[in-house]
Amino acid sequence: MATILIVDDASETRAILSGLLKPLHQVRMATSGRQALQVATSEPRPDLILLDVVMPGLDGHEVIVRLRSRPDTADIPVIFVTGLDRGDDEEHCFALGAVDYITKPIRPAIVLARVRTHLELKAARDQLQSRNHNLEAEIARRMSDNLQIQDVGIRALARLAEIRDPETGNHLRRTQGYVRTLAEELRSHPRFADFLDPEQVELLVKSAPLHDIGKVGIPDTILLKRGRLTAEEWTIMKTHSQLGFQALEQAERDAEQPLDFLRMAKDIARYHHERWDGSGYPEGLAGDAIPVAARLMALADVFDALITQRAYKRAFPLESALHVIREGRGSHFDPDVVDAFVARLGEFIAIAARHADGEAGMTGEAGSLTSGCTALPCTG
Repeated sequence: MATILIVDDASETRAILSGLLKPLHQVRMATSGRQALQVATSEPRPDLILLDVVMPGLDGHEVIVRLRSRPDTADIPVIFVTGLDRGDDEEHCFALGAVDYITKPIRPAIVLARVRTHLELKAARDQLQSRNHNLEAEIARRMSDNLQIQDVGIRALARLAEIRDPETGNHLRRTQGYVRTLAEELRSHPRFADFLDPEQVELLVKSAPLHDIGKVGIPDTILLKRGRLTAEEWTIMKTHSQLGFQALEQAERDAEQPLDFLRMAKDIARYHHERWDGSGYPEGLAGDAIPVAARLMALADVFDALITQRAYKRAFPLESALHVIREGRGSHFDPDVVDAFVARLGEFIAIAARHADGEAGMTGEAGSLTSGCTALPCTG
């Protein structure tokens, strides 16, 4: 049974309405506007309110305004029941949010018909709202599942490159943490604020592990070589950025709909070896022409390569690695990205320690900076 609240200061009107409605519904009553507000917020909550307009204290107009201002009573349909029979008053009641308007003297058939109609409308609305909530919950669940599948797929793809180059160990986790740290530091920076909104930061972090996916296309004789690469081998090694871009671009074309993380992953894979001064590869981009995501990845990648042991070098001591990064400010790296790195150095150190590779760490002796490279290490 629906619950109906009758609000009227006249006992005769309350008796008539109660007599009409009690055989069909659960009826609650209030004799004033203040009492009506109390009853409307207590159990059982009314499904419909029949509200007198003219009452001492809070009149019907003030009552409906207060009902509509509260989230827990805003959706309760209100039918005004009044002895006033002026068109302007009726218009005012509808403007305040009433669903209907009944004039006195009470006509039973009219009251029953209006009550039935609005209870049916409320029931239909509640059912639709419930279905919408269920649908939203199901959509949210499926989106969560899809995101988990997407994350697993990204990690699996990234692992392909890592398996081919096992000495990088936890490189993916570390660089992902470094990139997030840089992005969080730069989010309020005028040059980066428009790009690094929360959604873009999450896409950036999600895409970062794919930066070296192109290494799956590099021959083992080059990728796993223990020692200096020849000039010809280094030329082939550098193609991993373009190979990664092409693989991700093909995946994007195969997708049924555009995926933002693939767009960002392509930028990272293709351009994370570009340098601020234009001396990088594959296209020799310079300055702001280099995508933001790739600029952040460039520093994260180089820092990790410096402080970890590779087949061609020992791990650098932290101070030596910091010196290389600082020296690269304005030449290899975006100056503001270097400043963000310095500001969050403690977090970089913590991430490196948390995901360290066995005995490799930041305290090893300085080794050769090159393995077919000319300035900084061949980064992962």
